[in-house]
Amino acid sequence: HVQLVESGGGSVQAGGSLRLSCQASGFTSRCMGWFRQALGKEREGVASISSGGPTTYADSVKGRFTISRDNAKNTLYLQMTSLKPEDTAMYYCAARSRSACYGSLRVAQYTYWGQGTQVTVS
Repeated sequence: HVQLVESGGGSVQAGGSLRLSCQASGFTSRCMGWFRQALGKEREGVASISSGGPTTYADSVKGRFTISRDNAKNTLYLQMTSLKPEDTAMYYCAARSRSACYGSLRVAQYTYWGQGTQVTVS
């Protein structure tokens, strides 16, 4: 049974930092990613990381966000710095049914999803 549980969201002032975590269970060695959805907007890819480590970032977060994973703990992270009001959204952890992401940030290519954690930047 695959399960993804996000944590670490909250409210922060512009310029601040947050670290999101996603505890995965029911699988190992999968491509994983972070996505976000702001009110009234479509869900969009933020960053992805393959089982072996290669990462991809959306242009809007490059240089500010860092995705990482601890395979021993089966946990995914998103370190967010220099946060902006436009980063306000529900953030979701997701996983593909394969180990490599091949740079994908396409929502449709991710099979498993968490419930989300809210990030608000004011």
